[in-house]
Parts: sequence; structure tokens; C-alpha cells
Amino acid sequence: MGTVTTMDTDEIRDSLASEAERLATMRDDIRVEEDFDSDLVDRSTEISSADQHPADAASEQQQREIDLSLLEQVEAELSDVERALHKLDQGTYGTCEACGEPIGEERLVAQPAARFCVDDQAQAEKPRFEQ
Repeated sequence: MGTVTTMDTDEIRDSLASEAERLATMRDDIRVEEDFDSDLVDRSTEISSADQHPADAASEQQQREIDLSLLEQVEAELSDVERALHKLDQGTYGTCEACGEPIGEERLVAQPAARFCVDDQAQAEKPRFEQ
């Protein structure tokens, strides 16, 4: 991206802040819907589960696993956005964390919280046996 002008910085900050707010809301909605904090122990020790059909219990467990996976993904994305905001404050926004080169402007427009340039992102996503 090269140099970030004041106007660009404000636009980037607004975009990242909006994304952080959206992700935080999603995270909170998932937590409330599934009550991950207190409900995990309650469900695993529930006595009345004997009344529940095994297929229903399996479906419920599968849905909880999907929700947990979604929660982890949202939290990871939120962490990336927060990291990008911190880098913006430090003046290092738009620099690849792997090679130190500028991340392309097109990539940053598409993925404002990008941590890596296209080449290093592709390398990071390769299966280990191909690296």
C-alpha cells in the first residue's frame, strides 16, 4: 500500500472499527444463543438426557460443535481486525508480517485486516507436505 495518507488512515480505521463491531456482535450472539460459558457443564451432566432419543442428542451435539467452530472463526477474525487497528496506530499497517514488504493495495481493500502479502498467504495456506 505504500504510504497511508491521513484520509486513507481514517477510512481504513472506520472500516476496521465497523468490522470489529460486526464481529463482536456475531460473537456475542453465538455465545448468548448457545450459552457456552455456563451451559457446557450443565448439558454434559444432564440427568434427563436418558429421555432424549440418541439421534436427537447426536444432532444437538453436532450443532454445538458447528456453533463452537463458528465462534472460534469469528474470534480469530476479530483478533485479526484488532491486530490491524494496532498496526495502524503503530504505523506498520499494510506491511506483510512474513517478509516485511508492503501488502498490495488491492489486497488491503479486499481484506483490510490482511496480515500477509498474497505470496506469503498462499504459502501459509499450503498443506505442510507441499511446503
